[in-house]
Amino acid sequence: MSQTLNAPNGAKPLTVSFSSGDGYVVGQLYLPEGYDYTKRYPAVAIGGSFNSVKEQMGGIYRAEMARRGIMALAIDYRNYGQSSGIMRQYEDADSKADDLLAALAYLKKRTDVSGTGLLGICSSAGSVLYAASKDPSVGAVATVAGSFFEPSITSMIYGADDGVAKKKEAGRKARERFEKIGELEFIPAYHYTDQAAANVGPMDYYMDPSRGGVPEWRNAMAVMSWANVLDFNSVEKASSVKSPTLIVHSDGSAFPDQARKVYDQLAGPKDLYWATGNHFDFYDQAPQVTDAADHVAEHFMATLK
Repeated sequence: MSQTLNAPNGAKPLTVSFSSGDGYVVGQLYLPEGYDYTKRYPAVAIGGSFNSVKEQMGGIYRAEMARRGIMALAIDYRNYGQSSGIMRQYEDADSKADDLLAALAYLKKRTDVSGTGLLGICSSAGSVLYAASKDPSVGAVATVAGSFFEPSITSMIYGADDGVAKKKEAGRKARERFEKIGELEFIPAYHYTDQAAANVGPMDYYMDPSRGGVPEWRNAMAVMSWANVLDFNSVEKASSVKSPTLIVHSDGSAFPDQARKVYDQLAGPKDLYWATGNHFDFYDQAPQVTDAADHVAEHFMATLK
């Protein structure tokens, strides 16, 4: 039986906050083991899965990076967790990209940082591509078990044109309601069987309090997110990413052909590491996390000098 890791796995992190857009982002920062304030370290900002908070897989990889000599900052995107925003649980790819770039701006201001990069897990793999395509100064990018969505994939998941159209219409009406009376409508982000949920199927990671079902997390998506979710296109961003990029994926992770497609389209130096394990294993199971973290840390050490 594999060991399940958790976000507090290591020293107590530092809670930090910084401006992003019209609000602020809250993150948890781990300093590298053996930290010496007179030295400079590679530093990375980390985003987790769809709807996640920093106490989930982002926190686990934050600790793993710190153990390998890298300063690591796991963030709550705006409208999630401790970060600002009145549109709670609202998915917005451009906003998430801006939050990641704001995290890098915070890290760059530190005198103990040598270079900065981005690590995205699951759907944040797409978010870091959005960010790196916006800002070519991103030092390096890595993704783990990336969910690299594009409209053709979301149409397949949500029922082609009719299913997509119905969800977009629900999203439009929910936004009208919010703009009119300030009220948000929610659906479950994850559920085993409820077809109204944003993600339906085996969701043991999120439903287990010892894994992803942490108190800080809310299993909800704002319905007015649908258009953003369905139009999310990380694949088209890949050709604009020139930062050195590592993709860690497996046959058991979400849409492996999409990972290969993104890799083929990346414009800069790139590497693809094909691991073993199921998708959720890369969130918190020791063998997969350790293996992925070893390769990710090696990538950042080589590129963020």
